[in-house]
Parts: sequence; C-alpha cells; structure tokens
Amino acid sequence: MTYAIVEAAGKQLWVEAGRFYDIDRQAVEPDGTINFDKVLLLNNDGKTEVGQPHVKGATVEATVMSHLRGKKVIVYKMVPKKKTRKKQGHRQDLTRVMVESISLNGKVIAKGEAAKALPVSEAEVDA
Repeated sequence: MTYAIVEAAGKQLWVEAGRFYDIDRQAVEPDGTINFDKVLLLNNDGKTEVGQPHVKGATVEATVMSHLRGKKVIVYKMVPKKKTRKKQGHRQDLTRVMVESISLNGKVIAKGEAAKALPVSEAEVDA
C-alpha cells in the first residue's frame, strides 16, 4: 500500500491515490488540479521516507471535485448566575479533492483509478 502524509491547507492529511478527501476551501475551480509539494512522509510498499521537514522530489497531484460546506457546529457560551448566554453556529467551507497520483522524483509510484464522483448533496454532508 502506497500512501503519503501531506500538509494541505495548514493541516496534515494521510492520502492514498484514488480516494477523495475534504480539506479547507481552496481557491481552485472544480476540475482544476492542485499539487501538494509539502510531503512529510512517503510510504511505498513498506519502504518509508521521512522528510526533514519535507521529502525532496515528492509530490501529490489532486483534482478538485467540488466545493461544499461541512456539518453545522453549534458554539454555546454561558456564564452561570449572570444570565449571559450566547449561541452561535458555524459551517466550514470545504473543497473535495480526488488524489490522482503520488510521485517521487518525477516517477509516479501510485496512480488512482479515473473514477468520476457523483455530485455531493447537502444530505450527505449533514449525515
């Protein structure tokens, strides 16, 4: 199994080729591509390369599938005995990306299947 740990949108993410992931909103149109150059760890069938801080020559290529919003989070603050209550909601803007390939020094070591994803409905996100 080939996988990589990349830094995407300020967070670390374990990615495999052929799978989709939701990351914080990126300024790329749907069907556009994103290259993640900040690869922190690369595992190629048991052979692990750890970067210091990044693996040199390693890239992960992903295609933007769609933009969506995450599940609603309720933030409720209360000060006891002071009659102070504050209720606020938040929905994070997300970008769904499909990881197409993982490459090292220009050579593709993992390639995902060319499967088109179905459109994302709001019911899927809230479930």
